[in-house]
Amino acid sequence: MLELIRVAVGLQDFCEARDWRFCFIGGLALQRWGEPRETIDVDVTLLTGFGGEEPFIAPLLDRYAGRIDDAAGFARTNRVLLLRSTSGVGIDVALGGLPFEELVVARATPFTFPGDVPLLTCSAEDLIVLKAFAARGRDWVDVEGIIVRQAGALDWAYIDEHLSPLAALKEAPEILTELAKRRAEFER
Repeated sequence: MLELIRVAVGLQDFCEARDWRFCFIGGLALQRWGEPRETIDVDVTLLTGFGGEEPFIAPLLDRYAGRIDDAAGFARTNRVLLLRSTSGVGIDVALGGLPFEELVVARATPFTFPGDVPLLTCSAEDLIVLKAFAARGRDWVDVEGIIVRQAGALDWAYIDEHLSPLAALKEAPEILTELAKRRAEFER
């Protein structure tokens, strides 16, 4: 975990030096808001907008190695730049452009990790929306942990307001049903 935090600090410094808008999501944010679990990569949302990704992709690929062949092409198509630090830690850079992604970054706040290291992480509510939208098995386990750890402190109206249109966009209304089920079961 310490190496992961070290890599995150380096990435944060890199982004801040360029005045880029970003925040950490995924496993690092989960350490703050949910049930901590081992995570092997650094996940970050970087606001690039749509059509303006190149000024972000090129400098990141100058600093970090791509994890796949033609990482830049993959990023342009899939909106995720897959990088690797010099120490081998994976870095997933989500190229943000949706209004919700802008909101996630705007609402992010610093959290002090071990070693007195502040990292800018998304809110608990935004992490629930991101995890529920991904809707993988481990994401639902993470959502449960956030609900338990943040019981009574979550803004459910905000979560519903922002998850509903994303679930509709994905044509997956079952996401909302699944989240309601988890909330009923784990919120005490």
